[in-house]
Amino acid sequence: MKKWLGIALVMVLLLAGCSGATEEKSETGEKKVSIVLDWTPNTNHTGLYVARDKGYFKEEGLDVEIILPGEAGADQLVASGKSEFGISAQESLTEARAQDIPIVSIGAIIQHNTSGLASPVEKNIKKPSDFEGKTYGGWGAPVEQAVLTSLMDADGGDFDKVDVVNMGDTDFFTAVQRDIDFAWIYYAWTGVEAELRGDDLNMIYLTDYSDKLDYYTPVISTSEKMIEKDPDTVKAFMKAVSKGYQLAIDNPEEAAEVLIKAEPDLDEELVRKSQEWLATRYQDDAARWGEQKQEIWQNYMDWMLEKKVLEKEIDVKQAFTNEFLPE
Repeated sequence: MKKWLGIALVMVLLLAGCSGATEEKSETGEKKVSIVLDWTPNTNHTGLYVARDKGYFKEEGLDVEIILPGEAGADQLVASGKSEFGISAQESLTEARAQDIPIVSIGAIIQHNTSGLASPVEKNIKKPSDFEGKTYGGWGAPVEQAVLTSLMDADGGDFDKVDVVNMGDTDFFTAVQRDIDFAWIYYAWTGVEAELRGDDLNMIYLTDYSDKLDYYTPVISTSEKMIEKDPDTVKAFMKAVSKGYQLAIDNPEEAAEVLIKAEPDLDEELVRKSQEWLATRYQDDAARWGEQKQEIWQNYMDWMLEKKVLEKEIDVKQAFTNEFLPE
């Protein structure tokens, strides 16, 4: 998560200063903007595809390009002004702002954290203390050790008794058959895929053991500069996106077909099942889709500081806004 933060400020200084480009219009007159995904297309992104392919962006005068992430991630491209919007997460955005990278969350895609530590049932991992003597497959981020330690401390376990290996790009199902016992997954995709495969999992959600780990992931981000210079476009973008996610909430079957048509390489059955699973979780108990609470941002920042995975305190009131969500 932090691998780019050391150079990102330099990128912002070099690129953002020269990115005040002239406004681009499509052939039919819509303003051209882009959003960079955080990963390969999946049901976290469905509302974006619905907004594009159902014409909601066009209704707001926008021509939106959905871009797959490359070597430079969404946070980098948004911070540098190379893309107007991106898919981020509260964790990485908080880290960025601690490095004085001025990006802002403008909407929570899923209201509560649906991630957790998953393992095949035959591994007999039912609670965090059961991680002892097992092998965790991760991606090498400092926050992973902090999360595992928090969960294990809450359950009387000892993190020093866990073997940690880097999975790299290996998928969960291959890794647990090869050399790991458990890994951090998002249930809406990998967990649902396990259901379809007939693979029984034990799932330990982060929120089962700490309210402070109920953070927003993923979120939609933009830059402070975009908010300052072109708030009308931000508002129009979020109006269309909100409408897209509302359709995914109200009619997950229709929304799934939009994503399948747009990204035909995806597993159709997985998309449909995942879309059904997420439909009630996008908004969940919030007053409206996308809404964020200051206490969620504060709690997670406090946890990051406590676990020494954040360099300094940030002003959480500047890290997010509900200003651009439709009433």
